[in-house]
Amino acid sequence: EENGHQNKKLKSDVDEEDAEDQNKKSPKRKIVLLMAYSGKGYHGMQRNVGSSQFKTIEDDLVSALVQSGCIPENHGEDMKKMSFQRCARTDKGVSAAGQIVSLKVRLIDDILEKINNYLPSHIRILGLKRVTGGFNSKNKCDARTYSYMLPTFAFAHKDHEVQEELYRLDRDTLERVNQLLACYKGTHNFHNFTSQKGPRDPSAKRYIMEMYCGEPFVRENMEFAVIQVKGQSFMMHQIRKMIGLVIAIVKGYAAESIMERSWGEEKVDVPKAPGLGLVLEKVHFEKYNRRFGNDGLHEPLEWTEEEEKIAVFKEQYIYPTIINTEREEKSMANWLKTLPIHDFNSSAVEMQTNNKNPKKSSDLEGSDGCGDDSD
Repeated sequence: EENGHQNKKLKSDVDEEDAEDQNKKSPKRKIVLLMAYSGKGYHGMQRNVGSSQFKTIEDDLVSALVQSGCIPENHGEDMKKMSFQRCARTDKGVSAAGQIVSLKVRLIDDILEKINNYLPSHIRILGLKRVTGGFNSKNKCDARTYSYMLPTFAFAHKDHEVQEELYRLDRDTLERVNQLLACYKGTHNFHNFTSQKGPRDPSAKRYIMEMYCGEPFVRENMEFAVIQVKGQSFMMHQIRKMIGLVIAIVKGYAAESIMERSWGEEKVDVPKAPGLGLVLEKVHFEKYNRRFGNDGLHEPLEWTEEEEKIAVFKEQYIYPTIINTEREEKSMANWLKTLPIHDFNSSAVEMQTNNKNPKKSSDLEGSDGCGDDSD
């Protein structure tokens, strides 16, 4: 400049400065994001910082938040800095249509569009709402609704030869399934439906509000049905084991009385249905909505306007993945073959004292990373 020449700034430097100015102008605010994703190929929702070996949904989300300019890069490395909290920790292969995460971000223009630009098509942010500064999506959640989509031949009696594609669920069997699922309603001790919880652990008691199987429908020549379950919270593997036990009873492997036994103190061998088919449908914030939803400052955490987008996402990404994977990998058909290995009459202690053959390690309870929300 002293020589009469103006310094020319590189375009990239100007862009960076503009972005910095924009970030300074954009205050940080506590928000929630409504997320939908297909979980196939991911090791669950929750990020394992420092472990790039197992890719999670949050890895892709945090990357998109940084690239879009919503959060600084160091917040991506330390998620506590943006007060990040997911509502439910879905595990390996599990999908979601209504996951909620809470975090502090810069409210930049066209924020949803910009975040989605950096996400793969099977992960979408479908909605955003401002919330109170102290909001925590996990702690403020009153209940969670999951669905489990399965081929109906899973309910065919073990003594009947069935062709999987030709099988159709009859009315009597559907009624029996629903009678059994309704038994789960209320508060029970679910220590037999998860791993690493003893019968006297108070946290093994869980409250189920509703559980039922809907009308069957045909996709790609195969009949499917969807089981819905709403509860306050679920432990790892709990939903899959609840469904696994009902299948074992309906198929004739286990007596109906095993349900009552499973809520008692003895150890009961409860089979765990495959992870494929499990979807986090919706999370509920009734108490928060009553207190803040109509205070004139905050919106209720309801997503009626986004329902169509949720339905479209499920049809495009979640249902086809479940159906195609079931047809190609036969996860349900292969799992059904393992049911005779389970001993539904004895407790685990009796089995050991009777010196029976030990079960394969794959049939024992344990965290394989496939499961439900683990609180």
